Amino acid sequence: MAAWQFLAIHYCFRHHNPEIIFKESFDRIPDLEFNPIRSKIVRAFFDKRNLRQAPNGLADEINFEDFLTIMSYFRPIEMNMDEEQLDHFRKEKLKFLFHMYDSDNDGKISLLEYRKVVEELLSRNPHLEKESARSIADGAMMEAASICVGQMEPDQVYEGITFEDFLKMWQGIDIDTKMHVRFLNMEPIAHCH
Repeated sequence: MAAWQFLAIHYCFRHHNPEIIFKESFDRIPDLEFNPIRSKIVRAFFDKRNLRQAPNGLADEINFEDFLTIMSYFRPIEMNMDEEQLDHFRKEKLKFLFHMYDSDNDGKISLLEYRKVVEELLSRNPHLEKESARSIADGAMMEAASICVGQMEPDQVYEGITFEDFLKMWQGIDIDTKMHVRFLNMEPIAHCH
């Protein structure tokens, strides 16, 4: 999320209701309107798992503190973090992403959930049919199974990607610096009276 999008949401707080924000408030963010996974992004802001309120469910509204809780997943790495803190920081970011895929809150990303995300991501491409998106998702899920389970027996079924599997799949990928919002450091401006 770009800093200007943060400001647009701040505008929603100030002009809609200074204390709460609803899902509809995200309709005022122009670039989010064209994002193929818009619904998943908005849902992530109201997911009680991400809000650290409950193991499942969605909130009807969030307050500014809830909004800041969600934005904390996008904070950049602090230079003084030790290895343990970096590991925790990385896992929190990945847990946020995992929750975006695990829409039924069952603790794993099923093939159907993954297909839906891939179809949404590729929906704006006029050259790809739904069946192609499904094949891409199926191939990715087979790769996930090979990474996480190894060689599977012919009658063995891969039930879905658990969070532990998700961590394995993202190992070596620099999520720490890619999933953050950069805010400008602005000095306070003196008010004119």
